[in-house]
Amino acid sequence: MNDSKILVIGAGPSGIAAATRLVENGFQNVVLIEAESRIGGRIHTIPFGANVIDLGAQWCHGEKDNIVFDLANPCNLLESTGDVYEEYKVIRSNRQIVNEDTSNKLKTIVNESVVRRKEDLNSYDGSLGSYLTDFFYNRLDLVENIGIDRTIAKEFLENYMKFENSVEASDTLFEVSGKSYLEYIDCEGDILLNWKDKGYIRFLNLLLKSNGSDYGTLKERVLLNKTVTSINWDKTRDLQTEVVFTDGEKISADHVICTVSLGVLKEKHLTMFKPNLPPSQQRAIEGIAFGTVNKIFLEFPHKFWPEDWTGFTLLWREEDLEEIKGTDKEWLEDVFGFYIVNYQPNILASWIIGPHGRYMETLEEDDILDGLMWLLRKFLSFPVPTPSNFKTTKWYTNSNFRGSYSYRSIRTEELDAWADDLSVPLTVTSTGKPVLQFAGEATSKHFYSTVHGAVEAGWREADRLINFYNSAIDPNSQL
Repeated sequence: MNDSKILVIGAGPSGIAAATRLVENGFQNVVLIEAESRIGGRIHTIPFGANVIDLGAQWCHGEKDNIVFDLANPCNLLESTGDVYEEYKVIRSNRQIVNEDTSNKLKTIVNESVVRRKEDLNSYDGSLGSYLTDFFYNRLDLVENIGIDRTIAKEFLENYMKFENSVEASDTLFEVSGKSYLEYIDCEGDILLNWKDKGYIRFLNLLLKSNGSDYGTLKERVLLNKTVTSINWDKTRDLQTEVVFTDGEKISADHVICTVSLGVLKEKHLTMFKPNLPPSQQRAIEGIAFGTVNKIFLEFPHKFWPEDWTGFTLLWREEDLEEIKGTDKEWLEDVFGFYIVNYQPNILASWIIGPHGRYMETLEEDDILDGLMWLLRKFLSFPVPTPSNFKTTKWYTNSNFRGSYSYRSIRTEELDAWADDLSVPLTVTSTGKPVLQFAGEATSKHFYSTVHGAVEAGWREADRLINFYNSAIDPNSQL
């Protein structure tokens, strides 16, 4: 343990979890490598507005069996976001606010689908999009819903599916596997616990045992701005694995734990790993889906929306949508709503999904802001002031991420490609020594797309090495 050198590639929550676990269990020669100029990966808290915003992970999703909650709750770092995403107003593109009775009935239908799908999808062969569409229109035919305007109902469903795409990171729900969707397990309890005015970075400090001024447990063990070109591994002989970087430096190690995003693996795995990864792992990389969700934060000089509004969703009338098709405003179709932000009294946050979200990343800031102002002023009947500040994320065009998080698509199912395949360690044939391991949210079977899934995956790979060395010391120990 003292002599073995371990490189952990990627300083997101999974890489930090793996590295800290190893150091805390006696490994001395551990180095955490990061391509960005900061640690955190898809956790990225920045100062903005009255305090901070999270450009990446934002909530602790659930309480039971959730390691994020287990670590943060004793420190009183979390609180409920409340009904922000339940009590929103529903507004059409002609500025009509849909009446409460209609909007509540429509919300009830989609909320019921969330509960029922856990049971129904077990025997459903189609996509999540097909299931949701069937469920929605079947419920719309019930007696209590007969009076709902079908045009508004259709617009509401289209908007809600955009919201669901932001949860899945999919371009369309019709590519999300219905059955495989059930692989994901919800942690019981409140699924939208926010970090008050501190941001998700506080969780990283808990992992690092840091007060925020240094890297805590990993002090002097972190290398930033180091992008990997290739990882040269060998299973036939007990040799060190060589990692080559874009600056020409080469570092050899006894073990390499790779926690880079699935988006990066998809783009680079055929050139990054020498020799190529085994076919089952390549199939997993190619088959597990990975999508993009971007955020938009608008800070205004003052709160201009009604005091009792927690947010509003945007329903496009067909004729209004046709007007922007093929124009420079078409991307705004997928900005599906605006919502208040806890501890940020003058900020509205929004999400944008899919191809339009990726397209937004290519626009100049002035063009983005002009488009957003046009959108708000088209839908709202009261004056909208010019923002004093705004920020958008760019997860896809960043070559160190290439997207946001993973999900299970129809293609995933067709290729029989799963997290378990991706997380298989590459070992020396004669000794079983792990030389190349994989962690990260995409390698989590049941908690993919989450921070707690990423952390558990990092711990899994650290424990794999801990157990390997313990068994070498005591062959009778349990692996």
